[in-house]
Amino acid sequence: MIDYTLPKCRPSTLDSYTNVRLILSAVERAVPILHGHVLDVGCGRMPYKEYVMERSGRVAQWTGLDLEERKHSEAPPDMTWDGETIDLPDASVDCAMLTEVLEHCPKPDHVVREVFRVLRPGGFIFLTVPFIWPIHTVPYDEFRYTPFSLKRILLQAGFSDLSIEATGGRHAMLAVALGLWVRRRPLTSRVHVVTKAVGSVLLWPVIRLLTAMDERPEELGESTLLVGLAAMARKRIAVCS
Repeated sequence: MIDYTLPKCRPSTLDSYTNVRLILSAVERAVPILHGHVLDVGCGRMPYKEYVMERSGRVAQWTGLDLEERKHSEAPPDMTWDGETIDLPDASVDCAMLTEVLEHCPKPDHVVREVFRVLRPGGFIFLTVPFIWPIHTVPYDEFRYTPFSLKRILLQAGFSDLSIEATGGRHAMLAVALGLWVRRRPLTSRVHVVTKAVGSVLLWPVIRLLTAMDERPEELGESTLLVGLAAMARKRIAVCS
């Protein structure tokens, strides 16, 4: 099982190491804004709950929200939903996290509006989405996002004070591609098994170095290479006239 809060670069983890490390770094940058009651949308095993609560000191309550089918898993969510409607009152949570979730939502605009509804004024949304990643969780892999599509979705939902950044740049993108290539190739013969093992050992220091060297691009424009995106936005506090 992957430890999302303590990623280790080994020959056996080259397909996930860089991406897990990049997402964890994005979560770490979001810790200062997370406070009060945090809603973890599409929570899975809630891998970041303890990590955030230990480092924040401002998070009082954590609620994991996931699909009904996860209710009987080893790490059941605190609440279930149908992937569209959150069974919480308006303005009932302070912050919401969606880590690697929005790409699985058939109606992402609706989901973001629903998160906006349950957030208190002044509350924050934090999310990450992949840009370079294989098709996964078939058939529930719906979208890949650009900074411009994320900005549109968040603004149309009513959010303000947007911050959208790359989780990783060109070095990390190459590290991810090499890791996926060497670890997830179809193994159709003994030769493939051997080359996978040897290739993993040979690429191990390369991927570790590329990940360490990576710098997130400051500009998200023409020809920018990126691994994924992280976004933070705020629900504006209404001003009484």
